[in-house]
Amino acid sequence: MKIRILGAAAGGGFPQWNSHATACRRARTGDPAAKPRTQASVAVSADGAHWFLLNASPDLRQQIEANACLHPKQGLRSSPIAGVVLTNADVDAIAGLLTLRERQAFSVYGTARTQAVLDANPIFEVLARDLVARRPLTVGQAERLVLPDGSSSDLTIELFPVPGKVPLYLEEAGRTPEIVEGEGTVGAHVSSGARSMFFIPSCAGMTAALAQRLQGADLVLFDATLWSDDEMVRAGLGSKTGLRMGHMSMSGPHGTLAAFRTIAVKRKVLIHINNSNPILLDDSPERAAVTAAGWGVGFDGMEIDL
Repeated sequence: MKIRILGAAAGGGFPQWNSHATACRRARTGDPAAKPRTQASVAVSADGAHWFLLNASPDLRQQIEANACLHPKQGLRSSPIAGVVLTNADVDAIAGLLTLRERQAFSVYGTARTQAVLDANPIFEVLARDLVARRPLTVGQAERLVLPDGSSSDLTIELFPVPGKVPLYLEEAGRTPEIVEGEGTVGAHVSSGARSMFFIPSCAGMTAALAQRLQGADLVLFDATLWSDDEMVRAGLGSKTGLRMGHMSMSGPHGTLAAFRTIAVKRKVLIHINNSNPILLDDSPERAAVTAAGWGVGFDGMEIDL
């Protein structure tokens, strides 16, 4: 199985278009220790010819052009992209679908709840339904990913619930959304033969069930939105904590680094990294800490073969 990280940053990318913070200034000036990153999306393939995207970021067109494996290979119009798997209905995950509107056959996979969000918004009808199949997935049930002609891709997908909240644009005014486990925020377990990987770009907390599921995994790509829960508040970048935004922090007794100390994973990579997170800087002490803990920090174009 081949994995290509198309984008490793959280919403807004790195540098974020309207950020004048130190890290974004360093990235914008070409500092080699502050590598730019687009918004989180991953491509997976069993054969290197047919690819499935895990989330469709707002930067998808740029990501396709930056990765030759996703370029058209035959005829006047074609694409190696056979499908898109959505792990939530956040703008960061679905906006890139609008880039794929030029009458190309592929499938959109997601929970019934995520599919309902797409169905309720007529802008997504630009994805012609006579070509673009919308395939609901049942949480907790493994299903085959199929190519546009209906043949097998040799990839299996299982979506599973992780703690999360509704997308920002679906929050009720004046009410703090609950952190729940259900169809709204899910992780993706992708397998091919005996090898498998987990993609979890949004997770508000580690549960016993999730920790057990991840034990022994070949590869985990995990939510690294914030280093500390209150970093955006302390930096004057916003009024919300990480948990309020639906993300667990990396540091602290209940953070990602602590949670994974007892989870045996062969390879673990951080993804969905907010521009405020100091691990984006190669020369930061936080980067040194995650490296010492055995984590890789995802970057655009990162290739992993399982």
